[in-house]
Amino acid sequence: MQTVYWILILLGTFFIMEFKAWFTHKYIMHGFLWSLHKDHHHKEHDSWFERNDTFFIFYAVVSMACFYLWGEQGVWFALPIGIGILLYGIAYFVVHDIFIHQRFKILRNIDNKYARGVRRAHKIHHKHLGKDKGENFGMLIVPFKYFK
Repeated sequence: MQTVYWILILLGTFFIMEFKAWFTHKYIMHGFLWSLHKDHHHKEHDSWFERNDTFFIFYAVVSMACFYLWGEQGVWFALPIGIGILLYGIAYFVVHDIFIHQRFKILRNIDNKYARGVRRAHKIHHKHLGKDKGENFGMLIVPFKYFK
């Protein structure tokens, strides 16, 4: 029975991370931590890294803390939470940084309804260069209005 709980916690964590990414982006990145996120909208630097990458680091630390709680403190449910956060981070990185922003020159030729919808929704968000009025959505769950 613990295996069932483990799987449910992992999947639940993954999908809760979609909400957390939306919330963090709308209220924190485009809010009081705009100073860290702004370089993602304004490419005024030559570095491959952006201050915006700080948000990845934060969630990586949370995931590693869960691994520590599981391994050193014996908190069994911390492992599926840590893995759920890690898997969401990987999915987000692949979709957002590799597929959409092409930080690595792969996955360029993917062309299906979902891919076009994700690209369209993200392009609409990025047309607003300022902190305000950027349309917001989840990275993996995109509103159907963008699928054409």
